[in-house]
Amino acid sequence: MNVVESARAFSDALEDARRTGGCIGFVPTMGALHGGHRSLIERAVRECDLAAVSIFVNPLQFDRADDLERYPRQLATDLELCADLGVDVVFAPEVSELYPDWPQPPVTRVTVGPEAAAWEGAERPGHFEGVTTVVAKLFALVGRCRAYFGEKDFQQLVVIRRMVRDLGFPVELVACPTVREPSGLALSSRNGRLDAGQRAAARVLSRALATGARMINEGQRDPAKVSDAVGKVVASEPSALLRYAAVVDAETLSVPELLGTRPVRILVAAEVGGVHLIDNCDPSVFAHEFAAEEPACNVA
Repeated sequence: MNVVESARAFSDALEDARRTGGCIGFVPTMGALHGGHRSLIERAVRECDLAAVSIFVNPLQFDRADDLERYPRQLATDLELCADLGVDVVFAPEVSELYPDWPQPPVTRVTVGPEAAAWEGAERPGHFEGVTTVVAKLFALVGRCRAYFGEKDFQQLVVIRRMVRDLGFPVELVACPTVREPSGLALSSRNGRLDAGQRAAARVLSRALATGARMINEGQRDPAKVSDAVGKVVASEPSALLRYAAVVDAETLSVPELLGTRPVRILVAAEVGGVHLIDNCDPSVFAHEFAAEEPACNVA
C-alpha cells in the first residue's frame, strides 16, 4: 500500500490508472475509521481497479475549535485497516499541504446553495463550505473516479451531489447505506467520545426515526406532525438535547407540503454528552428494520 503525504504525490500515484482508463474508487475520510468506513472501502476495492482513501481531519469544516481538537485521530490504526482491506493508495496530508496559509483559511472557497442552508448548515455555520471546499480540492487531485459516501451524512451527500453537478467534476457519486450497531445506533467516529451510558442514550435517535417512519408508512401525510413526533421521542431521553427533527424531500432537502408524492428522508440531530450526533432514514426501508420501541436491525 502506498501512503503519501503530498498532493502532487497523491495525484501522481493515480496517474497510471487514469492513463490506462482504469476505474479509480475514492473514499474521502477524516480518519478514526469504523465499520461504516469499512463498508465504503470494501465496495471501492471490489468495484474498481484502484482504491484510494484520504485521511484528513479538515479544520475548515469545524465551527468550534474545541470540537476540532477533540476529534479522534488514530492514523496508525487507520492505515493498518486500509492495508488489510486492500487499499492501493492512502493520502494522509498535513493541514499545510491542503491549506498553505493555515491558520488563515483559503480565500477561495466553494459555496453551495439552499441544500446547505438548514439543518446541519444552520447548526454549524460554515460547515458545508468547509466540506465542499476540501472535497473539491480532493476531487481535483483524484480526477475521474467513483467516490463513495455514506448515507449517514445524508445532507452532506446531497450537498456534494449538487456541487458535482454544478461544477462538472468527472465524478460518479456512490451512496452507501448507513451501517448500524445491533442496537440501531448509527456508526460514527464521534461515538468514541461517548461513555456506556451516553451510547445507550444515543439509541434514542434510531427509536425516533422508527417512530417517524412508522407514521409515514401508516399513512400520515403531514410532515410537521411526523417531525414533531420524532422530536418528542428524542426529548423523552433526559441525556439527549434535540437540535432538529425534519422530514425533507430526498433530493432538494426542502420540507414538502404533503408527504406521499416524492421520496423523503427523516433527519434528526441531538447532543448527547456534549457530542453532536446526526442520523436519518428512508422511511420506506427503515420501518421494516426497526421495532417501534426497541429498534433492532442487522448491521448493513
